[in-house]
Amino acid sequence: MDLSPIWLTLKLAGITTLVLLLIGLPFAWWLSRGRSFFKIIVEAIITMPLVLPPSVLGFYLLLAFSPQYGIGKWLQHTFNVQFVFSFQGLVLASVIYSIPFMVGPVKSALQQLPKALSEASYTLGKTEWQTFRYVLLPNIKPSLLTATILTFAHTLGEFGVVLMIGGSIPGVTRVASIAVYDSVERRDYDMANNYSLILFVITFVLVMAVFVFNKYQAKSPLE
Repeated sequence: MDLSPIWLTLKLAGITTLVLLLIGLPFAWWLSRGRSFFKIIVEAIITMPLVLPPSVLGFYLLLAFSPQYGIGKWLQHTFNVQFVFSFQGLVLASVIYSIPFMVGPVKSALQQLPKALSEASYTLGKTEWQTFRYVLLPNIKPSLLTATILTFAHTLGEFGVVLMIGGSIPGVTRVASIAVYDSVERRDYDMANNYSLILFVITFVLVMAVFVFNKYQAKSPLE
């Protein structure tokens, strides 16, 4: 059994989750601070991958970053960078496709925190960044962990988006979900089952970890 699709999938999920932690947390914090029509538009765009068919999103990413069109053509000629049918393209597509899983839970958790926490921090002379880093984030640990694990798990199961922008290049873009599809196309159901079972076990363990952690966090000291 070729395990390279599994390792490639784990690598993709890890990088995607790290990138979304870096950009998604500040985004969630910004969205949680007040409401404006512009923020509503941004939040709607971020939420679109939840309801948009993956093949549609993948198709438009394919057009946008194709070396023959728009942004992709500019990137190719200016920086000699190509996102289509490359691992970096998979990362880009995964970040866009999984961003609601990171931003949504964190934004909701931040909005539920009492404003007194931030106001007390500002009174003590802390900056907005220090308040976010040392006061707000520690108070939303369960939601942050949930968002992180769900983002990782969601990336493990991506198919339509990664197939459209990455194809099925062994060792480059052939992740586990694509390997399952290829195996079924060849009617190699045993191999498809092997890949599927590995993904199932990993995802089950991750989701169970979320429930166990949240149950532990909610457990009172008297129990």
